[in-house]
Amino acid sequence: GFVPTMGYLHEGHLSLVRLARKRVGRRGVVVVSVYVNPTQFAPQEDLARYPRDLARDLQLCETAGVDVVFAPGDREMYPGWQSGRGSWVEEQQLSQRMEGAARPTHFRGVATVVAKLFHLVQPDVAIFGAKDYQQAAVVRRMVEDLRFPLRVVVGPTRREPDGLAMSSRNAYLSAEERPQ
Repeated sequence: GFVPTMGYLHEGHLSLVRLARKRVGRRGVVVVSVYVNPTQFAPQEDLARYPRDLARDLQLCETAGVDVVFAPGDREMYPGWQSGRGSWVEEQQLSQRMEGAARPTHFRGVATVVAKLFHLVQPDVAIFGAKDYQQAAVVRRMVEDLRFPLRVVVGPTRREPDGLAMSSRNAYLSAEERPQ
């Protein structure tokens, strides 16, 4: 079971870990990736300030019973990127609407990194959260179109006590911004 994340883990991620464990059983292996993927951020977006705390993430994964944490660097994930070469995976229909319309390169980066992670981890099942529903739909389509030998499962959105969907980026919100 595989749970791809960008780290700065929270209870929403851990609920996906529990779902992965349920899917693979006690004898199966649960892998969590922690990788802030630069190709899904546009130049004006928050890549540089995206919250990161790998030591905390590793502790949470250990407590949650994760078997393997895969925390690659940019050179591992994009070996030719610095020299200007690279290959992309791009879903052509679902990624063009909603968030994709506002962030035209976002889903190309998501599909590319997820395809790479699937290739490296080789999971039987991958778990995504419903909070990022369009992303899950794009990944499902990619899995179908490219014939990846795995199932994509979407877990429910976990919410904070005030109703806000759990997100690593919630750390950015001030007390005044949070209700908005």
